[in-house]
Amino acid sequence: MGKIFYIMGKSASGKDTIYAELLSRTELQLRPIVLYTTRPIRAKETDGVEYHFVSVDVLQQMQADGKVIEFRTYDTVQGPWHYFTADSDLIDLEQFHYLALGTLVSYEKIRDYYGADRVVPLYIEVEDEQRLERAMKREKKQAVPDYSEMCRRFLADQEDFSEENIMRAGITKRFSNNDDREICMNELAEYIRERLENR
Repeated sequence: MGKIFYIMGKSASGKDTIYAELLSRTELQLRPIVLYTTRPIRAKETDGVEYHFVSVDVLQQMQADGKVIEFRTYDTVQGPWHYFTADSDLIDLEQFHYLALGTLVSYEKIRDYYGADRVVPLYIEVEDEQRLERAMKREKKQAVPDYSEMCRRFLADQEDFSEENIMRAGITKRFSNNDDREICMNELAEYIRERLENR
């Protein structure tokens, strides 16, 4: 029986980098589950890698077809951005293990859809000061930096990832990505190996 390892954490906690590095560890044999979004593509992002970038029309058609598992909307300074996970014939939990990336709410919906025995949370933590510094550096690299949106996301995460919400989701294990990413990566990889060996 395959498993979905689900990475989540506040913005600028290093989730995207961790996601890419875990996928590159061939010994784990994890396949990606790529989420969908209607937000604009950022510098250095590739369609189908970080996200499937789609129009609102495509989202509405997928909803009508019953393909959307979980869906959320963020009211940004550039208008509403939609993020969602879609059921796909590419996901075969009878044969393969997967790695996904999302929010606390999306994790709960994926867990409820596929079953708690198949979805394993990987919660990444970084101190707020470091997250803010990382977010500023990342935003400066954009063709048109949007500091208002960066601040909105930072503040929204304080509520979305409150201790109450984390406990409600049943998450007890946390991985620190404060100082040494390699240590964090090794801890994550070992944790994944243990879950796969005990399946």
